[in-house]
Amino acid sequence: MRTLEARLRLGGGAERAARQHAQGKMTARERVAALCDPGARFLEVGLLVAYDQYDGQAPAAGVVTGVGLVEGREVVVVANDATVKAGSWWPETIRKILRAQEIAMRCHVPIVYLVDSAGVNLPYQGGVFPGQYGAARIFYYNSIMRRYLRVPQLAAVMGQCIAGGAYLPALSDVIVMVKGTSFMGLGGPNLVKGATGQSVDAESLGGARMHTEVSGVAHYAVDDDAACLAKLRALVGRLPRRAGGATGRHTPGPGADRLEDVLPGDHRMSYDMHAVLRAIVDGGHIDEFQEHRAREIICGDAAIEGQPIGVIANQRGLIKGQPGEKPRFGGIIYPESADKVAYYIDRCDRQGIPLLFVQDVSGFMVGPDAEQAGIIRAGARWVEAMATARVPKLVLTVNHASGAGYYAMAGQGFDPDFIFSWPTGRMGVMEGESAVQAVHGPALDAARAAKRPVAPDVAAAVEAMRGEYESQLDARYAAARGFVDAIVYPDETREVLAMALRTAAHNPGPHVGAFVLPPLPDFAAAPAATPVGASSPS
Repeated sequence: MRTLEARLRLGGGAERAARQHAQGKMTARERVAALCDPGARFLEVGLLVAYDQYDGQAPAAGVVTGVGLVEGREVVVVANDATVKAGSWWPETIRKILRAQEIAMRCHVPIVYLVDSAGVNLPYQGGVFPGQYGAARIFYYNSIMRRYLRVPQLAAVMGQCIAGGAYLPALSDVIVMVKGTSFMGLGGPNLVKGATGQSVDAESLGGARMHTEVSGVAHYAVDDDAACLAKLRALVGRLPRRAGGATGRHTPGPGADRLEDVLPGDHRMSYDMHAVLRAIVDGGHIDEFQEHRAREIICGDAAIEGQPIGVIANQRGLIKGQPGEKPRFGGIIYPESADKVAYYIDRCDRQGIPLLFVQDVSGFMVGPDAEQAGIIRAGARWVEAMATARVPKLVLTVNHASGAGYYAMAGQGFDPDFIFSWPTGRMGVMEGESAVQAVHGPALDAARAAKRPVAPDVAAAVEAMRGEYESQLDARYAAARGFVDAIVYPDETREVLAMALRTAAHNPGPHVGAFVLPPLPDFAAAPAATPVGASSPS
């Protein structure tokens, strides 16, 4: 995983990076590093997106997105990587930009665009241009942030910004341009020549001076990339600050010194989820809620770097039940589990406590006992409580994320504020062996009963299904398709979760959907305007 990430961070490679430098420009990652506070973590979102597509020609989908600290405050950053096909937009580039915008909208934190893009990657325009979640959605989110949510948007044109892509900075609050190296226009000189017959150079058509002194489209012209990024830092520093979460720092208490040592090498083996949680939360302490009821699910109050958090986590292994009850399987959700969690979520929501879902879930219990106990209705109560909770929701997958249990544990479809996975995470409707049994079970059972070999075509199909499931369950597969925001390493988990909590805390709520509009005035009920010169009633 680390080797793959290092390769992706090279973007288009050393030769193209050198070409950027020869033009007097930084690379995208150099720009992000210079924008953010020295030594602060940059929480990158979507690094693995599209890494296994396009023959490896689209590392990080040509755009760097994530959350960084700028002048001590959390800021979402979107930076086109011009070393990858001139920063042009692949279909997955759009998805990454939209996800970054959704984080800014949901958490109410500023967003900075570092623009250096040739526009649509024309061979793939069918996945970029049209559709509800095509490029137009970027400008829709621009407009919602600008008009209703009041989320600050700062844009720096640090290279090309062509055609419809020009609306991204144009719909921002402030535009900074770099003299001599930036261009912004609906069409470049060649297109203008072909369309109108006019010959014009790029600087006169859409350069920094033209847009700041003539058209008035941009607001600041600076000499180089370093000055541009310094200007952005100064602009962020002037923004008013909203109340965030607590910033007190605590150290993990007793528990596993190395989280890497907690999980067994075989994902089917059991372990103690309490050991994972003790290494993440402040003081290693969780005040468990209904500790001795439905012990296959852990609910409890804790803190991460001083920020209160309600933890919901799956316990693994064989769980002893109440006297007279059968043992329960850890990682499975039973009716009592669902009732316990639904009540706990509602309590945290009422008290304004953010939620952390630590996933190692195989699904809901099946069978006559579970059905007669109302597992469907209990599960629905859990899902409704989770889906409608107005507090921030964070997700960490440490092992399995399977079946409807993945949905109940705040799966991506329920818009958690952030969703992370360890490299050991396995996301899918079920494990490969379960899928083999569901599809090929009768044929395998028949062969076993007849004491004869499995038919060659069945054996081949079984092996193909196992291989396909193993590939699709891999955390890298999920990350490449944007099913998780980032894969985090166990020893970074606490720091990443703390940063995500601080980011989400900028929005007092509700955290429902990609964004929630503030209350709008009832214009129909508003009194008629007072005529000019008339006295207003006191």
